[in-house]
This record gives sequence, structure tokens and C-alpha cells, in this order.
Amino acid sequence: MPVIDVGIVGLGATGDGLAHSDGETLFVPGAVPGDLVRVHRDTSRIAVLEEILEPSPERVQPVCSLFGQCGGCSTQALPLPALLEWKVSRVEHALTQAGFNNLPAPSAFQVSPLSRRRIDLAARRVPGGVILGLHRRHGDPVDMTECHVIEPALFALLTPLRAVLANLGALTGDADVQVNMLDSGPDIVIATDKNFEAADRAKLAAFAKQQNIPRVSWQPRRKAQPIETVVQQGPVKIHFGNITLSPPPNVFLQATRESEHAIGDAVVKALPALNRRDPIFELYAGCGTLTAPLSTKGRVLAYDGATEAIAALKSGAGGQRIEAIARDLSRQPLLAKDLAKARVIVLDPPHAGAGPQIQPLAESQCKDIIYVSCNPKALEKDAQSLRKAGYDVLSWHVVDQFLWSSEVEAIVAFTKDSKRLARRRS
Repeated sequence: MPVIDVGIVGLGATGDGLAHSDGETLFVPGAVPGDLVRVHRDTSRIAVLEEILEPSPERVQPVCSLFGQCGGCSTQALPLPALLEWKVSRVEHALTQAGFNNLPAPSAFQVSPLSRRRIDLAARRVPGGVILGLHRRHGDPVDMTECHVIEPALFALLTPLRAVLANLGALTGDADVQVNMLDSGPDIVIATDKNFEAADRAKLAAFAKQQNIPRVSWQPRRKAQPIETVVQQGPVKIHFGNITLSPPPNVFLQATRESEHAIGDAVVKALPALNRRDPIFELYAGCGTLTAPLSTKGRVLAYDGATEAIAALKSGAGGQRIEAIARDLSRQPLLAKDLAKARVIVLDPPHAGAGPQIQPLAESQCKDIIYVSCNPKALEKDAQSLRKAGYDVLSWHVVDQFLWSSEVEAIVAFTKDSKRLARRRS
């Protein structure tokens, strides 16, 4: 394998250092812009960092001893302000590639370390116990003995969780574990290849009682079966503004409480002037992360294909100006005529983007669309459709809620309202 020296000129989409050699682009995990590094490579475009010959002035010491092993973080050698600046540039690139020129200045927000409230973990039985952590890049799980991202209470749960997993007969090889820190406490979903027998359920019940965990659920790893609650020893609750609801297991939450509020505040700030009866169409509403703040400004029609999430939102939204509607927007998108009464449309689509829903949005007569994106490439594609339909960017806001990763959230306000655009340009 050839060994070469290269200078790092930027970051790739996954946070790897970007270099050029013999007309090719190379990606160097662990390198940062400004580094001069020695790498070896094979036939792929991924090069292995052998030595840092001259460190970048921006390079910092990673905060975690597991960096480079655990696959959870890819950019800890960059200071957090530089990381936020890079994420802002990724969103800007997506919007300019979509054809929007003369963008307004963005705003941005970055969460604090030790603030993440949800995590998806891998568990693996090994001689003497269980490994519980995140996968190394394209590899096996790494035991999470340290973490500077998740909440301390969530990290403290890993040790007793690791111990109970080691005693479960259903865990014969690999398992997946998701933990959400709800307002009522940890909510755990364990996915194994085998169902829990009575002895396993008794062990989980004792564990839940000892750790004050209201609910533990199970789902099969490889079969499309409903999630089953195996332990329920108390109410499960989460608050979104003026709404309190009981979410289903495996519920989607924004990664941190800080980012939930930052995203909600940015969406509300981007709204046009409304009266309290104006209809706000919210697409991909989930359990109501954005529904609650939106309902303080207008009447919300909240759509989502996850029937359990919509049922939870319905039960928690009594007395509010909210109508929760179960509808799979991938299979049955709202048409332009369905959107005719919308004063403003807010959407927070999945990672792949709005899919078949974007064209009816572009064809609608609604002047204002607020798009919450978790994927710059999907944002670029969907924004192209909106630009062709006559929309321009009124404002954009970037939220870094996944520290030391390449993931980025953006809130973009698109409008065809000439008065709002004139005020922006003045």
C-alpha cells in the first residue's frame, strides 16, 4: 500500500479530512483542514492516517479517550466553533446548489456537551459479559466507558443496563438498545433475536424498579412485529410546551432539550403574521415537538404516518387548537388542493427528504413554507423544486445538536410573499 504525504484542504460530508493526490480526492478520517499528514491507501478513496507531520493551527486534543475507536464522533479534533462554522457552510452550499443566490445572513445555535437525551446502542455478548456502546466505523461495537455527548444520567444508566443485559437468556449474540430520557425517566427498547422468557422479564422488572425506569419494551431485530411492553411500572410522560402526552416506545425526539427549544423557536420566528384562527399545516409532525409551539400562534393541522405517535398527540392535545391526523405522506401525499386553506406550511421530513410530498407543496398556493431539514443533500433536492415554483429564502437557521458529528439541522423559511422579501432586502 503506497504511503504519501498530503495536505488537508477541507472536510468531506461525513467529517473526514479532504485531500487531493494525483487528480483524486482522498478522505482521511481523523484529519482536519490545515493538517499535513502521512497516509497509506489501497484502492479505495479512504486513506488511513499514519502520522501528523504538521498539525493545523485549528487542531485540538480530542476530549474523549475513545475517539478514533467509537464511531459516535468523527470531528473531535476540531474546536466546536469551527465545527459549527463548517455545518453552516454545508447548509449554505445546499441552498446555493439549489439555485438560491444572495442568501440572507444565517443564525446558528450549538448545543452543550453532555446534553444528548437519546441514544441508539449496540450490545454484544462476549466472554464474561456484554459490550454496550456504539459501533466503530464499519466495525464491531466499542464498549462505551466514556462519553462527552450524552447526559450524565443517561451515561450512569449504562453500567446497570450492561449488567442486566449480561443476565438475559434472550441475548445470545447481538442486540440493539435505544434509550430516551423522557420527563418521566428513562424509556428503554431492547431488540433481540429471541423473545424474553419469564425469567428474563422478571430480571428486567427488578432492574426497572431499582433504576426507577417506568417502561421497558421489546421488539424483534429481524421481523416486522409491533413493539411489546414487557415492564410498565409507572406513567410515561413528556412535555412539549403546553402539551403533556404519553409517547409510544421508540418515539422520535430531538437529540437534546436545548435543540428542541432552539428548533421550535426558529420555526416560530420564521412564521408570517398570523391570527389565532389561521390554519398551520404541519407535515411529519410526530408526537408534537413542533406542534405545541405552533399552536400558540395558529390552528394546527398535524399530519404524520406513525399512527401511534398521532394517537399520543391526540390524547395530549385536548383543549388545544390542534387537530392530529394519521396519514402516510409518502404513500398518500397531501395534494395542492388539500393545502389550499393553509396559511403557512411547516414540514420536518425524514432524512431522505419530503419525497412525493414536495411537488404538491411546490404547486400549492401557500406563500410561506418552513422546512426543517436534517440532511443537506435532501434539502438541496427539495429546495430546487421550491425555487422553480417561485419561492425564495427569507431566513435560515442552523442547529448543531449532534456534537462532533457531521449531522446538522437547518430551519429554512421559503416565501413567495413580495412584502416579506422586500423587508428582508431592505
